[in-house]
Amino acid sequence: MNWIVIGIGDITVRRVIPAIQAEPRSRLYGLVTRDPAKAAAYQTVSWRTLDEALADPAVDAVYVGTPVFLHAPQAIQALRAGKHVLSEKPMAMNEAEAATMVREAEQSGKKFGIAYYRRFYPKIRRARELLAAGAIGRPVFAELTNHMWFDGTGNRGWLFDPLKSGGGPLFDIASHRIDVLNFLFGQPQKVSGQLSNVVHHYAVEDNATVMIEYPGGVRGVVDVRWHSKVGRDECRIRGTDGEMELSPLNGPDLIYPGGHESLPTHANVHLPLIENFVDAAEGKAELAASGSAAYWTDWVTERARRG
Repeated sequence: MNWIVIGIGDITVRRVIPAIQAEPRSRLYGLVTRDPAKAAAYQTVSWRTLDEALADPAVDAVYVGTPVFLHAPQAIQALRAGKHVLSEKPMAMNEAEAATMVREAEQSGKKFGIAYYRRFYPKIRRARELLAAGAIGRPVFAELTNHMWFDGTGNRGWLFDPLKSGGGPLFDIASHRIDVLNFLFGQPQKVSGQLSNVVHHYAVEDNATVMIEYPGGVRGVVDVRWHSKVGRDECRIRGTDGEMELSPLNGPDLIYPGGHESLPTHANVHLPLIENFVDAAEGKAELAASGSAAYWTDWVTERARRG
């Protein structure tokens, strides 16, 4: 599969491009960047515009690694050009854009996925198995927190611009955790949210708390903050008969009544995502992080912003 990557930034350099290069059925065919000097190190084809890249019939798949406001137009353009598309998260700037992307993918007949790679964490998949088996009885409450200090230093200052990012930590870090809840508990039914600026007075919120109701009475709470100098990455699920501890979410530990397992992630968390995408394109597997599944995260964030 010949891949092109749009955008040469932190995530694509550290994870996406190495994952494509490591996947044996994949080839990094080219890069789309306004700065050709960034592409020189990869010794591959480069284009300044997506139009030029999509005109090449050798291109099979497109990875959209640009800021959020470009996800929908670039993904839709690539799908209409007959290419498979895998996009960075969050999927879009709003629910309407997300719905349009899903519709375009269905009409194109091409695979369309979103980089919610935590769906491939071994301990998340094991947790889903254990929940289905009744390891904590009937699950009733799940909470995920991610707190950090983020003041715009480095090359991610665009996150403070709502016209480019869509929002603050709700879009940047809550989206991953909302997707984990959707993966574990199904289609969300009801949402409420509180967003504010407590410490940093950016054009986007510096904290967000989201409460989600799921089928069967499960309530999920996601709390994310850019104003904490104490880092937190917590995940726990409570049931009628016990509790499941997954903190830190990005660590290997999974603790539940009668068991403690260590299930580390792959060294490059994007590689299982790329492998599954190629499997799906070849008709060998279902797309685990599909656009149609990711739509529900945008459904949640849209309602959380309303309050």
